[in-house]
Amino acid sequence: MTVSKDKIGFIGLGIMGAPMADNLIKAGYNLVVYNRTKSKADDLIKLGAELGDSPSDVAKKCKYVITMLTDSPDVQQVILGESGVLEGIQTGSIVIDMSTISPTVTREINQRLSEKSSSLLDAPVSGGSWGAIEGTLSIMVGGSKSDFESCAHLFEAMGKNIIHTGSSGMGQTTKLVNQILVAGTMNAVAEALVFAAKSGADLEKTIQAVGGGAGASWQLNTLGPKLINGDFDPGFMIKLQQKDLRLVIQSAQELNVSIPGTSLVSQLFASLLAQGLGDEGTQALVKAHEQLSNKQARI
Repeated sequence: MTVSKDKIGFIGLGIMGAPMADNLIKAGYNLVVYNRTKSKADDLIKLGAELGDSPSDVAKKCKYVITMLTDSPDVQQVILGESGVLEGIQTGSIVIDMSTISPTVTREINQRLSEKSSSLLDAPVSGGSWGAIEGTLSIMVGGSKSDFESCAHLFEAMGKNIIHTGSSGMGQTTKLVNQILVAGTMNAVAEALVFAAKSGADLEKTIQAVGGGAGASWQLNTLGPKLINGDFDPGFMIKLQQKDLRLVIQSAQELNVSIPGTSLVSQLFASLLAQGLGDEGTQALVKAHEQLSNKQARI
């Protein structure tokens, strides 16, 4: 792969952003990074990254600017707010938002950037912190095909399954489809394992038996063993999953689409948030089912 000499901006160095930026450096890119809590950039600076003074400063120095933030208001503030990316954007620049946010907000930001002769790719990811660290994320990209092709080399440094899904906002829409599937499947795994535990089944052998058949899933085979061992460290936090489900429900309401299963899972996650468990991994959804059935699914 031929590495571009252009500096790459990266804004947002949390549980996902930091390892993604690290993989870009390992691939040979020169990064200008920014994070509201500056200490989160320390490790990347040791690897050779430059610290930007603000999102605007990053945009002044970089033709490509990647953002990896928590929610729609955060992305709006960083790109459109005071000292934001829009203030420093160069003509012909591409902003790549890899956060999971509202498709409607995405299209609004793309319109604002187009007024400055620049553009937005919405490129949310799936694969959790493990995928971010290993560089194996699935990346679903909305925006122009030419912009997608010009940024392919960047995506390849961070992920493996990289798909251009359509026009602006369609990357976010595809990510919401992913979150419907992820939440529903995690709920099925949690429900099934509590049923197995209450029935007296060997949980390890149960996962081995059904994990090779039609009921197999990433959640079962990867998070199932963590769940039964009481390992609730997050690859993806409950509070972030719930934020994504809020986006799903909002979009479904706009479209008049019925999503009863997803709405139910959101309520179960809400019960865990009420107990202060928002920083645990999504496999902790099993705790809601354990409470309902008065039975723990542990070995």
